[in-house]
Amino acid sequence: MRTFNSAISLTCLTACILLTGLSTSCAQPAGEMPRDELAAQIRMQGFACDKALGAKKDTKRSKPDHAVWVLRCSNASYRVSRAPDMAAKVEPLH
Repeated sequence: MRTFNSAISLTCLTACILLTGLSTSCAQPAGEMPRDELAAQIRMQGFACDKALGAKKDTKRSKPDHAVWVLRCSNASYRVSRAPDMAAKVEPLH
């Protein structure tokens, strides 16, 4: 009986740690702007963004777990669609 209770306690503790870790890992680091994060992401995917000038969330196209942003760079503008655990969908805007 004691082993069963210990196993349940350990499982509950693990679940609490994981849930707490997930909620804090989604928070944006202090001082980092969405434009900088988006610019870094599209650069890693091969798109040019010399200097990120701004980012605005497209609330009409965004859905829960699927954010859509318009990123303005000094040399181009992009629509960036982001979903968890996937590469961003990047569309150059003209």
